[in-house]
Amino acid sequence: MGTLYLIATPIGNLEDMTLRGLRLLSQVGLIAAEDTRRTRQLLSHFQISTPLISYHEHNKRARLKRILQALAAGDVALVTDAGTPLISDPGCELVQATLADGHAVEAVPGASAVLSALVSSGLAGGSFTFLGYPPRQSAERKRWLQSLAREPHTLVLFEAPHRLRACLEDLRQSLGGDRPAAVCRELTKLHEEVLRGNLASLERHFAEQEPRGECTLVIAGARPTPTEWDSARVRQGVERLRREGMTASQAARLIAEQSGLPRQQVYRMALEE
Repeated sequence: MGTLYLIATPIGNLEDMTLRGLRLLSQVGLIAAEDTRRTRQLLSHFQISTPLISYHEHNKRARLKRILQALAAGDVALVTDAGTPLISDPGCELVQATLADGHAVEAVPGASAVLSALVSSGLAGGSFTFLGYPPRQSAERKRWLQSLAREPHTLVLFEAPHRLRACLEDLRQSLGGDRPAAVCRELTKLHEEVLRGNLASLERHFAEQEPRGECTLVIAGARPTPTEWDSARVRQGVERLRREGMTASQAARLIAEQSGLPRQQVYRMALEE
């Protein structure tokens, strides 16, 4: 029984390819690649000649049988165009089918645009929510963003350069122009750029500068105002949840998530007279 290895590949700089990833790419019997042309360039650079098969959004169901047959004979690697497989890329169905067939699945970590942008942005203070690509149509995108307006966690999303200006405009209108944010372009590549500011200043910048390269956006989470979550509201929320059957700890945790306040502060506010 073979193992399916989910191998991260560089998002730009080839030096970010891990030693473990290189070893496995040279040892597996087959590599399933989102774009065989791009993966062949990577393999050629490192002088690896393992057979390739395409596996992408449009043929993923048709490829399952072939890949499971290869796993019955040995190990298989799954790679995407760049970065970590399954992060806004196909592969979930393959992992599920592999596990259902009794094979092992192992992740081989490496480059990630999500994490690279998050830690470069200056906004990685705690929890974050990864959103993938936003809807392409403005009306749908605005509804989607408005549903996230009170999300307390840092937001991370991808966007294509030709939609960046429209996306930033909708972000400003939905979340507020003063929301801290960063646009990270061409990460790990020669022309890498991390622009930090707020949504209004970033929108102005790209109104004057043509967006180029794939972009990862990092946006600070919403911060509650004192009037939104004062001691009285916190106490009422905790008491209501306790009546519904939650423990004090569970109630405080949920109120902390809803308000964006630290859990210990919620405890203190709930005890205030």
